[in-house]
Amino acid sequence: MSASITRIFATRAAARVPRSVAMYAASVPAGRRFITIKPIYTAEVTTTGGRNGHAVSSDKVLDVGLTLPKELGGPGLEGKVNPEQLFAASYSACFQGAMGLAAKGINVNLPENNKVTAAVGIGKHPQGGFGLSVELRISIPGLDNATALKVVEEAHRLCPYSRAIQDNVEVKLVVV
Repeated sequence: MSASITRIFATRAAARVPRSVAMYAASVPAGRRFITIKPIYTAEVTTTGGRNGHAVSSDKVLDVGLTLPKELGGPGLEGKVNPEQLFAASYSACFQGAMGLAAKGINVNLPENNKVTAAVGIGKHPQGGFGLSVELRISIPGLDNATALKVVEEAHRLCPYSRAIQDNVEVKLVVV
């Protein structure tokens, strides 16, 4: 594709005040609702030591050392990952799966060499603490821009990660 198509799904600007988990669902702003699902699969990972610690999945397949990036004042140790990298890997994989469902739903053959690159940023939130930003760069060789955009927008609607961060994180979708 020669042209780049960019869509930004902006965040809601409502102020967020920290709440206890038990109180959160009862104090959700008007118009915001939670959808309860019955999980088909549940991943479980235990982390010790926070951002400079260690994370292990219950099945022991994921077993990674964690490090705070130098840009955030940490050691940025080689051979260790940070939560933003893990989120980027998870989101891009999930989004790519959602693209397959989206393409199938509109009778489009998604080329096997499609690619999703996620850039997850972390920075200071205006109301304190930190917040995230996400840019997904999507390459779908062989599809025209209009069809690629339809697939990407439907994938964004279907992807559980996109749904989970909706109204909380700005997600920029770039079709290249």
